[in-house]
Amino acid sequence: TRTIKRPPVITTQPESVTVFSVEDLVMSCEATGNPPPIFRWTKDGEEFDPGSDPELKVSQQSGSFVFYTLSNTMDTLKQYQGKYVCYASNELGTAVSNEAILKTDVPPTQQKERKVHMKSEQGNSIVLKCNPPQSSMKPIIHWMDRGLHHIELSQRVVSGKDGNLYFAHLTAEDSKDDYTCNVQYLATRTILAKEPITLTVTPSNSVVRNKRPQMMRPTGSHSTYHALKGQTLELECIVQGLPTPDVSWLRKDGELSESRTVKDMFDRRLLFSNISETDGGEYQCRANNSQGKVTHTYTVIVEAAPYWTKEPVSQLYAPGETVKLDCQADGIPPPMISWTINGIPISETDEDSRRTLTASGSLILNDVTFGDTAIYQCRASNKHGTILTNTNVYVIELPPQILTEDGNTYTFTEGQKALLECETFGSPKPKVIWESGTTSSLLADPRVNPLTNGGLEIYNVTHSDEGFYTCAVQNTNLSVSAELEVLNRTVIVSPPQALKVQPGTTAIFTCLAIVDPKLGSPLIQWRKDGLKLFESHIDEKYTFEGPDLIITNVEPYDEGIYTCEVITRLDMAEATGTLTLYDRPDPPGLLQITDPKHREVTLSWTPGDDHNSPVLEYVVEFEDQDLKEIGWEELTRVSENKVHARLSLWPYMSYRFRVIAINEVGKSDSSKPSEIHNTLAEAPDRNPEDVRSESTNPNTLVIAWQEMEKHDFSGPDFKYKVMWRKVVGSGPNWHIDYTTAPPFTVSDVGNFSAFEIKVQAVNEKGEGPEPDPVIGYSGEDSPLEPPVDVGVELINSSTIKVTWAAVDRESVRGHLLGYKIYLVRLGSRAHHQGRRATEPESPVVLETGANEEKKVISSLTPYSHYTLVMTVFNSKGEGPASEMLSFKTDEGVPGPPMSLMLDSPSETEMTLHWTPPDQPNGVLIGYLLQYQQSDDDSPMQVVTIDDSAVTHLTLRSLDRHSHYRFYLRGRTAAGDGEPIMQDGATVLDGVPPSNISLSVGENSVNLSWVAKKRHRNVSFQIHYLNKNELCCVSADGSKWKKTEKVNSSQSFYQLQGLAPGSHYRLRFTYSNTTFWETDIETEGTGVTEVQPSFATQGWFIGVVSAIVLLLLILLILCFIKRSKGGKYSVKDKEEGPMDSEARPMKDETFGEYRFVI
Repeated sequence: TRTIKRPPVITTQPESVTVFSVEDLVMSCEATGNPPPIFRWTKDGEEFDPGSDPELKVSQQSGSFVFYTLSNTMDTLKQYQGKYVCYASNELGTAVSNEAILKTDVPPTQQKERKVHMKSEQGNSIVLKCNPPQSSMKPIIHWMDRGLHHIELSQRVVSGKDGNLYFAHLTAEDSKDDYTCNVQYLATRTILAKEPITLTVTPSNSVVRNKRPQMMRPTGSHSTYHALKGQTLELECIVQGLPTPDVSWLRKDGELSESRTVKDMFDRRLLFSNISETDGGEYQCRANNSQGKVTHTYTVIVEAAPYWTKEPVSQLYAPGETVKLDCQADGIPPPMISWTINGIPISETDEDSRRTLTASGSLILNDVTFGDTAIYQCRASNKHGTILTNTNVYVIELPPQILTEDGNTYTFTEGQKALLECETFGSPKPKVIWESGTTSSLLADPRVNPLTNGGLEIYNVTHSDEGFYTCAVQNTNLSVSAELEVLNRTVIVSPPQALKVQPGTTAIFTCLAIVDPKLGSPLIQWRKDGLKLFESHIDEKYTFEGPDLIITNVEPYDEGIYTCEVITRLDMAEATGTLTLYDRPDPPGLLQITDPKHREVTLSWTPGDDHNSPVLEYVVEFEDQDLKEIGWEELTRVSENKVHARLSLWPYMSYRFRVIAINEVGKSDSSKPSEIHNTLAEAPDRNPEDVRSESTNPNTLVIAWQEMEKHDFSGPDFKYKVMWRKVVGSGPNWHIDYTTAPPFTVSDVGNFSAFEIKVQAVNEKGEGPEPDPVIGYSGEDSPLEPPVDVGVELINSSTIKVTWAAVDRESVRGHLLGYKIYLVRLGSRAHHQGRRATEPESPVVLETGANEEKKVISSLTPYSHYTLVMTVFNSKGEGPASEMLSFKTDEGVPGPPMSLMLDSPSETEMTLHWTPPDQPNGVLIGYLLQYQQSDDDSPMQVVTIDDSAVTHLTLRSLDRHSHYRFYLRGRTAAGDGEPIMQDGATVLDGVPPSNISLSVGENSVNLSWVAKKRHRNVSFQIHYLNKNELCCVSADGSKWKKTEKVNSSQSFYQLQGLAPGSHYRLRFTYSNTTFWETDIETEGTGVTEVQPSFATQGWFIGVVSAIVLLLLILLILCFIKRSKGGKYSVKDKEEGPMDSEARPMKDETFGEYRFVI
C-alpha cells in the first residue's frame, strides 16, 4: 500500500488578498499525490506562468508552489489584479483550486483638514462627523479627547456605524474643544487621528422645552437591507428627543429571536452575527419619550452564496462498475451545477455515451474502464459566487485489506457518538459486516449507523453498549475486533450563579463537577463573553482556586457572561453565570416646576441611571433662600414608579428644590437645584404649642411656649400675642402684650396664683386661629408653717412610727411636694454616769408624699437616744422645723462578738479567746458557747457564761482525732445575739518528717517533705560525712559536719557547701536519736586534695609577701629620686654639699610629686 499511486489533492487553497504593500503579494498552492503533482496557474481564465515573469519570484518544492513579487513599487502590482486558479496534475488526473481574487489598494493616509467649530443651544440635537478616509478596509471608530480618554457614550450620546457622533439632545456638560475621531485600520495596523472638533453648547434663553423623538439615522420611516447568509448585519436606530427616548425592537412578521439577535450601543443597534434565511423579514424600531414616539421599519432580505447540500465522494472503483457522483448545492438564487474533468468542461471533451448528467446535477459513469480514472470537478454558481469540489475516480483492481489494527479500544462518555473504525482497502470496495458480542441484531438499533468507509457509529452511547465488536470483510476470512468502553459523562453539579455585586468588591464564581475517575483530573477553563480568561499575576484581577474564579476589585468592564468549561480528554461540560454590577443610582436631572396653585406646585424630574438596582423611592428636599444657614430639609418622599410630586408649600417662603434617588445600595448624589419658587404671605394658620408656666421666682408669672419654625411665620413682621388673666377675681378682661420670642414675664402677680394663659401667632397679614387657654401658676415661695401634732410610737427596739397632722395648704405657698423627717442618733443609752458620750451621728433624712400623715421607720439602733424634727417642702424649698422630739429605743439582742480565736495547749484541749460585740444593743450579761464535732452528727454542746467580763475559755477532754465547729453569742436581757462561728481542731504532738525527697546538685542537695498540718513543730538536725575525705579530721576531731536546727513545718531545706563529684552519708537526728540515714553522690568532677607541705603553710606565705612589698616600695623611691634629682634653693647649692638627711625640707620640695606610702 505504500507504493500505490494516488491522485492529486489540493491541501492548501490560494486565498483572495487585498495588497496594500509589496510584501502582501503572495499566492500559494499546496497539494499531495503520488507521483508528486505538477502545478500550473490561470489568471482571469488565461494560462499564467509566474516563472516567466521577471517581476515575480517562484518557490517550488515537492507538493507546493508559491510566487511573490520582486517589485519595490505599488504601481507595478496593479497588473497582477485578477482571478487566479491553481491546477495540480499527475498521471491520475488534475485537481482544480478555488478561485482566488487579488486586488491592490492604497493604505489610508492622514488628510489635511480644517478645524471645525460647532455651536448649538442646550436641548438641541447635533451630529459630529468623522468622515474616515475611503478604503476597502472597514474602519473601527474611537471618539476620544486629547487626553486619549474615550468620550462617554450613553443612550443620549451614541456612535453611529458611519463613524459620526450623535447627540439626542445637548447639555451644558457637552461643551468641549477636543472631540477627536480616531480611525483604526486593523489590516494595516494604522490609527489616524482626525482634527479635533470644538462644540459649544449655549444656554437656552427660555425654559428648555421637551421634544418628541425623531429619527437621526436612518432617516425616514423605511429602509431595506440585503445580507448574505452567514454574514453579520447591523440595523441601526439613532434618535433625537428630550428627554432621551427609550428604544425597543420588534419583528413585525413574527417573534424577535433573542438567541439570534444581540442589542448593542444602548439598544440603538440590532445585530445578526450569523444571519440565515429565516432572519429575513420586517423589523421595527420604536423610540418613545414623554412627548411621543417615532418608528422606523427595516426590510431585511437574506440571500445566499452557493453552499453544498451533498458532495460527491472520492473512491476506488473496479472496471465495469457504475459510478454515480451526486453533487447538490443550494443558495439564493438557486445555483447552476456544472462539471469538468481534470479542469476541462465536459462540453469540451469527446462525447461518451457512458456519461449521463441528471436534472439534479449528478454525473453517472456506466461500465467504467481504467481510462475513466480522473479528477472530476463539480461547480455550483450564482450571482454571489462559485464553489468547487474535486472528486477522485480511480479505476483499479486490488485485493481487499483491513487497514485498521486489531484489538483497538475505543473510549467514550455517555451520550457521545461512538465511532468504531474499520478502514478497508481494495477494488472493488470491500463490503464490511459488524457484529456485537452482546447484541444479536446490531443494525436493528436505530442508534447504530454503518458508514460507507467501513466504520460504525453509535449515537447517544450508554453503558449497555460496552463490550467487544467484530468488523469482517464479506466473503473473506478477514476481520478485526474492537472494544468499546463507556465512561460516566462529566456533569456540573454546582454551576456558576448570577451574581450582583458592588464596584470595588470581590466576586466569586464556583463550578463543581463530577468526573469519571478514569478520566483523571479535569481542566477548568473560564471564559468571559466567550474569551478565555488567564490568571492575573500582576494585578491579581483573576485568581483560580480549585473550582472558584475570584474576581477582585470588580469594575464596570467586568460585567458579562462567565462560562465554566470542565474539560476532560474525552468530553466537556459547561455552564454559565452572569456578573452584574449594582451601585447607588445617579442623581435625577432636569427638575421642572409646573402647575403652581395656592401653596402647591408640581415638581417633575428625569431619573438617572439606577445601576442595576431599582430605585425604591425619591426624596424631595427644599432650601429656604432666606435661611440658607439651616441648609436642605426633607419635604416629602415618593415611590419608585413616580417621576413627579405634588408639593404642599408654606406661605412667604423662597424655595429651591432638589431630588435624591434611593435604591438598596444607598442614596444618589443630590440633583442640581431647581429654579427659585416664591410663595405669597398669609396670616398664620397655626399657633405655638406647649404653652405653659415656667414661674420659679415669687410674685412673677413666666409664660413659655415652643417657639415656632420660621416656615410657620407665613408672612412678615411675625410676633407672638401673649394673653393672661387670673382664674379667680379678675373678671373677663385679658391682659395683652406682644413679643418676638419666648418666654414672657409678668411681675407683681402674687405668689402661687392660678392664671389662664394663651399665646397667638400674629404677622402683618393677620392673626392665627383663636388659641385655647391653659392654666398656669405664678412663682412659688417657701412654706410658712411646720408640721403640727408630731408624735413618735415605739414599735420594737429598732422600729418606730411617726405621725403628724396635715399642714394648711395655704401656708405651703406652692405645690406641696411632701414632708421631710430628720432623725439624729445621739448615742447609746449605756453612756452615762461618768462615761463620756459619743458625738451625735449625721442626721438621716426621709421624705414622704404630700398626702401622707404617718411613716414607719425601721433599722434603728436599739438601746439609743434619738431626736426627731419635721419640715414641709415645695419646689422652692423647706419651711420651718417642728418642735424637736426626743425618744429612746429599747434594749435589743447584741450583735456577734468582734473576733474569736482558737489555741490548743494540748492534744485534747482548746482555748477560745474573743472580744465583746461591737454593737451590744443593751447591757451585756454574758455569753452562750455552742460547739460540736463537724465530721459527724454528734450532739451540740452548750456552755453558758454569766460574766460579761470573761473573754476566754478552755475546753478539755476533746477528741484528738476530730474537728470542731464553735458558735459564740453575746447575751442581753432581750435575749441571745447573733453568733460568730469558727472551725478548729486540737494540735497533736510533733514528730520528725518522713518520706523525705532528695534532689542532688554539684554543691548542694535539696530536701523536701510534706509537713503534717495538725502536728506541732519540732526541730531536727542533718549530719553529713564526705566519704572522699576520710583521711582528714575536723578541728574538733570529728569527721562529721552538721546543720543548724531545721523546723519540721517548713517542708523544704537546702544543704549547701558540698564538694562536686563526692560521696556523702546523710544522717537525720531528732532528740539525739537518728530517725533516717541515706547515701548521695554530688554531680560534677571531684577535686583531689593535695597534702599540706612547708611551702603551703600560711605563716610562710605571709612572710614572703611582706618582703616583696618592701622591695617594691624602695624601687619606687629610687626611681623618683633619679628622675627629679630633688629641688634645692640657689642658696643651698652655693653652700655646697650637705647631708641630704640633715637638709631642711622647703615648701617647694616635692611640689610636683606627692607620694603616700
